[in-house]
Amino acid sequence: MRRDLDLALLRAFLAVVQTGSVTAAAHILNRTQAAVSLQIKRLEESLDQPLFERGHKRLTLAPAGEQLVGLAQRLVAMNDEVFESMTTPSFEGEVRLGIPVDLIVTYAAPILRRFNERWPSVRVSLNALNSHDLVEALGQGKIDLAMTTDLDTGGRGVELLARDDLVWVSSPGGKAHRRTPLPIAVGGRSCRFRPVLIEALRQHGIEWRVVVEVANQDAVNATVAAGISVSVMLRETVPSSFEVVPRGNGLPDLPSFAINLRTPAGGATELAEEMARHIRAEFAARASLRGERFFQSDLIERRGSRKTSRAAA
Repeated sequence: MRRDLDLALLRAFLAVVQTGSVTAAAHILNRTQAAVSLQIKRLEESLDQPLFERGHKRLTLAPAGEQLVGLAQRLVAMNDEVFESMTTPSFEGEVRLGIPVDLIVTYAAPILRRFNERWPSVRVSLNALNSHDLVEALGQGKIDLAMTTDLDTGGRGVELLARDDLVWVSSPGGKAHRRTPLPIAVGGRSCRFRPVLIEALRQHGIEWRVVVEVANQDAVNATVAAGISVSVMLRETVPSSFEVVPRGNGLPDLPSFAINLRTPAGGATELAEEMARHIRAEFAARASLRGERFFQSDLIERRGSRKTSRAAA
């Protein structure tokens, strides 16, 4: 007898794999934790085998789950490709995307490349501003869509794409983070990160001096690269030429930030929605890659523990 898999169950499974927890998966799927747990249970019952190992401090894939990940990704991707090809209209016109300068190198290029490959007749205008100014531009109708970095997410027209840790960065082998007062490079007055890092220094009683304070990422990066200052960045956006200052080096811990997708209060245009779909796909792919790395490293760790246990026995 032929049996069909429920794609909604596979999406829930992949979301748990990507995020590492049912709670986080429920958040990105916009469902309750109980609903996602039930979907995983239904999928396991359908396949008649466990997909996750319970009883661990962190969620880990069972052998059947490891086998299913790649197959589920291909099946869901094929479904989406078929649906897109059969239902998406032929777009022409212009879409105006706003994105913070510090996110451009990491995220903008792959998103815009795939969008252009799919819709070569659409003109894309990129507006590189800080998040505060992008919110204003969106409200004034100067842009159609915006990615912003915020301490929180929520509100009308605001969708969480990912969360990332704010970290201290320096030049490789640099000693700026050990100097007193601490030399810092910060963005302009409306920079989202600026008040957070200054408040963290205040709370820990760390003296600082500003080397550069400007809404120009190149200027900030130049002082860090020269070894005369430290700055803060989202971990995923740290250039390979910089290094993250390890914890325990005298600098205070910093919070994580939300990378949000914002649409106008009156709703997005069809073109903006299509761009938003490409943005979501890019972040989903990155989350999937991080999830695979997490579970692969965890699998290696568990297999190593089993070998050690057998050797000891």
